[in-house]
Amino acid sequence: MGESRTQPPQDQTPLGIGLEGVVYPYPVHYLDLTIQGQSLRMAYMDVAPTSKPNGKTVVLLHGKGFSGLYWGGVIKLLSGQGYRVVAPDQIGFGKSAKPDIRYSFDLLAHNTKTLLDHLGITKAAILGHSMGGMLAVYFARDYPETTSVLILENPIGLEDYRSVIKPVPLATLFATEMHQTPQSFRTFMHAFFVGWPPIAERYVDIYSRVLKSPEYPRWAMASALTYQMIFQEPIRQEYKYLKMPVLLIIGQGDHSAFFRRYAPEAAKKLGHWPELGREAVKDLPHGTLVEIGGSGHVPHIERPNEFDLALTAFLRERY
Repeated sequence: MGESRTQPPQDQTPLGIGLEGVVYPYPVHYLDLTIQGQSLRMAYMDVAPTSKPNGKTVVLLHGKGFSGLYWGGVIKLLSGQGYRVVAPDQIGFGKSAKPDIRYSFDLLAHNTKTLLDHLGITKAAILGHSMGGMLAVYFARDYPETTSVLILENPIGLEDYRSVIKPVPLATLFATEMHQTPQSFRTFMHAFFVGWPPIAERYVDIYSRVLKSPEYPRWAMASALTYQMIFQEPIRQEYKYLKMPVLLIIGQGDHSAFFRRYAPEAAKKLGHWPELGREAVKDLPHGTLVEIGGSGHVPHIERPNEFDLALTAFLRERY
């Protein structure tokens, strides 16, 4: 692991903030949106079943430091079981536009609902990882008629960061993003994993090239604004109102805590994921907790077999 912290990125050529040239596991399409007066494009993958269609759809919502890129294995699994799979890059992330706007989870949920309406999807299983887990809960609260079941994979927001960390000014968040280096981003990514899977190195390579883009300040501002969104919009209190079946998957080796760098001593109270998961499931009226050992923040990458078994069993029984 120590060696991976210091190795240089594989490709030094600049990369645009729309990740032009980055090949996703499935074809990428775009939906035109108008948000706060701006014309924007939202990227997404829409993958048809590769076996007998079961008429059901699963929507995958990515985390803060990620994009649809890391869903390849999950898409292959689900499409092979007859599901249609939709995996968007949220506005501000991946191949989607990076506007300077007022971000909110309700906005991202609305964008996702607009995409599903565009695709003619009226009901779906919603699977959210990390920040995508927060978004999934907002989506389920805003659009319960669309949310058949909910799967939350190490969802952030199981604790209210504001309880121990003072608000961080947007200028500070932006400055942090502007001072990122390939090595600082590698360290950031290491906090999410027990090991060091190949997809983590690929994200480091991509980010290292985006840093060289003349448009990087736009990327940095979008990142800062979405960090601000996460801090300002806690979601844990909403769990008790979720009426649909919910699967909560928690990697037991996860110790990550957003905003730790801004208050390292105070943040020692944060990031105790095994306990957070056990407390959260108590508030879910129809919740099931699956704990996955040997995994950090991204079980579907680090422990795909255990994750896949839990996911497919839940979908088979509850969806």
